[in-house]
Amino acid sequence: MDTYNTIVRFFQEGGSFMFPIAIVLALGLAIALERYIFLGSALRKNRKAFSEIESLLSQSKYDSVAKLGQAGAAPVARIISAGISRMTHSQRREDIEYAMEEGLMEAVPRLEKRTAYLGTLANIATLLGLLGTIIGLIAAFTAVANADPAEKASLLSQSISVAMNTTAFGLIAAIPLLAFHSVLQTKTTEIVDSMEMAGVKCLNLLISRQQVNPNTRASD
Repeated sequence: MDTYNTIVRFFQEGGSFMFPIAIVLALGLAIALERYIFLGSALRKNRKAFSEIESLLSQSKYDSVAKLGQAGAAPVARIISAGISRMTHSQRREDIEYAMEEGLMEAVPRLEKRTAYLGTLANIATLLGLLGTIIGLIAAFTAVANADPAEKASLLSQSISVAMNTTAFGLIAAIPLLAFHSVLQTKTTEIVDSMEMAGVKCLNLLISRQQVNPNTRASD
């Protein structure tokens, strides 16, 4: 209960700038949670889809792979499906790689969506905290100028303490948002790398089964 009262008092003493900082923090946490769930789901779907695709490719069921990419929600399935679809028109590895890269370029923006907002929101929270402190200090010095000389020191120290609450809250909001931003970027990079590796594995499997020409020279 004492902790709750301390938090409430800290929030109340910070002034009006505490509310926009709280809104920024809530928005950032909502984005972080949504992105974390989405990326975790994408990673699980990719792993499941790739195991199915690898099995289908080993059985030369290329039509099934293409259908899996069209119907499935896994990004890796759509990427490999794009390569398989191109294989029906060209057996050159270079052309199939281009098709897979195009599919990867379409998938990456979905994975990175809204993640960059976390860094921006962290900066906004910090700046709002500093702005609230500066405005609070201006008000404090204005009040002290008209106060009794005997009370100026105590009144000024009390006002500065209250004004610094907004800076503290801004940093409290910014630090976890930056941490979440870093975690989500790392997770996104992991997913993109795994999709690139899956594409290379599929190409090598097709080459080993002599379905793709490994020579990428344009003259072939």
